[in-house]
Amino acid sequence: MLGLVLAVFAVPLYWLFSSALKPENEIYTFPLTWVPSSLEWGNFVEAWTSAPFGAFLRNSVITTVVGTALEIGVAVLSAYAVAFVRFRGKMLVFAVMVGSLMLPGHITLLVNYITVSSLGWLNTYQGLILPGIGSAFAMFLLYQQMRQVPGELVDAASIDGAGHLRRMVSVVGPICSPMILTATLIVGIGKWNDFVWPLIVTSTADMRTLPIGLMFLRSQEGYDSWGPVMAGTVIVAAPMLVVFFLAQRRIVGGIVSGALKG
Repeated sequence: MLGLVLAVFAVPLYWLFSSALKPENEIYTFPLTWVPSSLEWGNFVEAWTSAPFGAFLRNSVITTVVGTALEIGVAVLSAYAVAFVRFRGKMLVFAVMVGSLMLPGHITLLVNYITVSSLGWLNTYQGLILPGIGSAFAMFLLYQQMRQVPGELVDAASIDGAGHLRRMVSVVGPICSPMILTATLIVGIGKWNDFVWPLIVTSTADMRTLPIGLMFLRSQEGYDSWGPVMAGTVIVAAPMLVVFFLAQRRIVGGIVSGALKG
């Protein structure tokens, strides 16, 4: 069963990378050519020059890095407030935030677009980044982890005169760092691969991100030139694949530690 599941995911991935290096005629041959007869690195050059991939890459890096930092910052502060700060209506606020996870994300697209448009943020980095910095998913993951922090440690820091910010930075944050890293990776991968919101809020090629740039490349190359399109897909997918494989143990470990109550 594990081999079958691996084949379902691995075969398309292998076909993507091999097709990016095949001569054009070998992509269409039948029986299928699994190993390229020669490595066509020119597919990557053609993909990079046929579309402004430099601008796409810059925009994806900016939106991913800045957006992830802001979203995780908001999630950490929110999770700490729900876990350790006493205020009236806390559980109602928490229930509303978690309840938002039950709603499809596309429900807020129109409202966010109207808001961004009224602020004059269409086709800007503010419009790309700011509507997505509130994450109930990341907050919930971090809240589950913070619940496991011994209350005695937080109380001891309070007795020593530490305020909430100091307690969060010096006590809660280091203990919850595996889950914070896990949430950061999950959020970052989601932002890198985001397609719908950047497509709606941007209108010029110099503000597009890599997933939108891939669609732009396909329209430039046409449906008959799949070598450069596959190469462009590799350019889009490779950075997050590398990040995931390097950090997969921390991702799985963080999720498991958040699911178990100590």
